Amino acid sequence: MTLVKWNNKTNNALLPGFNDVFESIFNDTFFNDRMVTRVPAVNISETENNYHVELAAPGLKKEDFKLNLERNQLTISVEQTSEQDNQKNYSKREYSYSSFVRSFTLPESADDSKIDASYTDGVLRIDIAKREEAKAVRRQIEIK
Repeated sequence: MTLVKWNNKTNNALLPGFNDVFESIFNDTFFNDRMVTRVPAVNISETENNYHVELAAPGLKKEDFKLNLERNQLTISVEQTSEQDNQKNYSKREYSYSSFVRSFTLPESADDSKIDASYTDGVLRIDIAKREEAKAVRRQIEIK
């Protein structure tokens, strides 16, 4: 299968160029940069023994992150001040995370006393252990 980008423009015979005016305004970087979400993307997965959260945040240090757990709410936040960035003259800047907050509600099956976090290669990885009673029981079933 091949994916092809489809452009659904309708030509308005009464007002030619009408759509082009709005397209040029909203595709301008001034508007476009403000429409882009300024929080890092997150992947959440599950294995037999753990829940895994991966947060893509390049350009940060592990000291920039704060992880808090209150009740069943895991909160990841960054508050960063950058003196070096003020000296640079950017023509476009898309991965600047000077501050953000992401919160996740842990499931009942999560063991909040066993949470490990590491930050390498621009990705914050958080492993949350499952409670023993929540782990899936696996066994081979014999066919008769």
